[in-house]
Amino acid sequence: MKVSTILDYIDSGLLALPEFQRGYVWNRDQVRSLMDSLFHEHPVGSLLVWVTKADGVSHRGDADLASGTEVKLLLDGQQRITSLYGIIRGKAPTFFQGNEKAFRGLYFNVGTEEFRFYQPSRMANDPLWIDVTALMQQGLDAYFQSLRGEPNYGTLMARLNKIYNILQREFYIDEVTGRDKTVNVVVDIFNRVNSQGTTLSNGDLALAKICASWPECRNRMNSLIGGWRNAGYWFTRDWLLRTVNAIVAGEARFEHLHDTPTERIKEGLEDSKRYIDEALNLISGRLGIDHNRVLFGRYALPVVARYLHKRGGRLTDAGERDRILYWYFQSAMWGRFSGATESFLNQDLKALEDVEGSIDRLIDNLRLWHGHLRIEAAHFGGWSLGARFYPVLYALTRTHDAKDLGTGLSLNSHLLGKMNTLEVHHIFPKAVLYNHGDNGYSRAQVNAVANYCFLTKATNLQIGAAPPIEYFPQVEANHPGALASQWVPLDPDLWKVENYPRFLEERRRLLADAANTLLEDLLHEKSSKTGSEKDDAPPLVSAVPGPAVSGGIESEQEQVALAELNNWVCTRQLPQGQLEYELAHPDSGDPQVILDIAWPKGLQEGYSRPVAVLLDEERQTLQIANDHGFRYFTDISAFQEYVETEILSDRSDDGRI
Repeated sequence: MKVSTILDYIDSGLLALPEFQRGYVWNRDQVRSLMDSLFHEHPVGSLLVWVTKADGVSHRGDADLASGTEVKLLLDGQQRITSLYGIIRGKAPTFFQGNEKAFRGLYFNVGTEEFRFYQPSRMANDPLWIDVTALMQQGLDAYFQSLRGEPNYGTLMARLNKIYNILQREFYIDEVTGRDKTVNVVVDIFNRVNSQGTTLSNGDLALAKICASWPECRNRMNSLIGGWRNAGYWFTRDWLLRTVNAIVAGEARFEHLHDTPTERIKEGLEDSKRYIDEALNLISGRLGIDHNRVLFGRYALPVVARYLHKRGGRLTDAGERDRILYWYFQSAMWGRFSGATESFLNQDLKALEDVEGSIDRLIDNLRLWHGHLRIEAAHFGGWSLGARFYPVLYALTRTHDAKDLGTGLSLNSHLLGKMNTLEVHHIFPKAVLYNHGDNGYSRAQVNAVANYCFLTKATNLQIGAAPPIEYFPQVEANHPGALASQWVPLDPDLWKVENYPRFLEERRRLLADAANTLLEDLLHEKSSKTGSEKDDAPPLVSAVPGPAVSGGIESEQEQVALAELNNWVCTRQLPQGQLEYELAHPDSGDPQVILDIAWPKGLQEGYSRPVAVLLDEERQTLQIANDHGFRYFTDISAFQEYVETEILSDRSDDGRI
């Protein structure tokens, strides 16, 4: 079928996109490549369509299909046909969902045979640069006079004619036909075909099948995710679908959704919202973990939601509530779902098949996997705001009546609300540590979790860069007990900068004791052991942590800069990055490195590689990111240039960003 006929079919409602198709994701480089291939008469592939009755079929966009006849729904070739429609018609088709900049303003130089997007300083007043859309809409006549005085006039016009003749280019079309080709069969074909050329997750494939029978599913999921975002939590569609799967099927693998009736999926999505909300309220109210930055163990939430669903949302007492939160907290601390997510999810969901005694079975699963579940002082040896025990410190602050060092007020959630009223404070200021002695302390020592505490913004500003030996005595005089409430060693000798390593060692011990007390309170099984003692039974896996995990956000300033970068990306209709993305070993789940901000599926899922921004990181962090397949940038402006030139190709008129 000719290109011109294909476009006419779109305009007349004879060719459309099925509802389960994903949006337009090509960038300008891909559009240029397509046009260059067509100009040089290179192969660009065939199309695959599903021929079906127009009545009752779900399709993208608001335009009506041609009624009373058969229509063609495009299964393979959306990116190519959408690009051609945009260039030739000068607008997006009605089913379009994406960034129109990808195909607007394409020009062709008839002298160099080069396709580029419009740049005034390069192209203005140069008759050799031809607007491809204008050529396609007006034909060749307008250029006979404008190019007549140019050398090689005949060659130039022949090149323009080759572009105009793209309208006559034939695309071979494979058709899926027959009454036996139901929506489910066609979705399976779509999945197989598209999986050959793009990297679609199992969640994408499952969602495609769901949308075939319930077109509004994607929008409903996006609405729920937007609601959580407004409440301060950032979740992905894959994660939400995993929760739906857990509630509907009690399974982690998405293929279990393929044969689930639509009505059951609708119910499961609404149940997921209800029980995720309930789980977040439990975690916030009892553990103080009340915003996205400290919400760890996200893939434990589908298990908690499944448990609440099995209980009908009615927990019998505080003991039951605390024990499920004990399991959640332990799972999050040890990274239960950071490695083989599906395998561990399935194991834990199976433990919930019979709800009676299921919490005990969940805890047993943890012990068999990790060994003993007591916290050692060494576990607080991590560093950076991305360390797993950073949320533990936050939870302790919220639940153990920690006092603000400037006001003496409790830092619990009932008094202060959300995290934006608190700030992370370096107990020993960074400048003091970096400048100590000949070489100063290392970055890992300076940004150790045990050097953090949480204060009100006013107190943080008041303390400034003063060393503990100066401001601790005043704190203790004004607010007796405030230092101890923040697990600060009270030996004044440890407040000296030269004794900083000893300070960290002692504070880690105090934090471990406090964390174990919290865990005992949740488990409702008091123990006489101290925080440094181990269980009577030998651990199946050593509780001593491995080498400190590198990477992560170092300061509030860095966090603000990355948050602004995330907003910048979102304004360009690209997906939001994940702050402090943990790369874990695929089998053990042990953290290997923390990336400042990452797009693990790329900025264009299925079309671009994973990418990360790593600010002021060590060589080890960069190497591990590279080993995991990430393209990384160590400078925000360099990353922005990559987005504009390679993802969006949205250059200014002088070719620079």
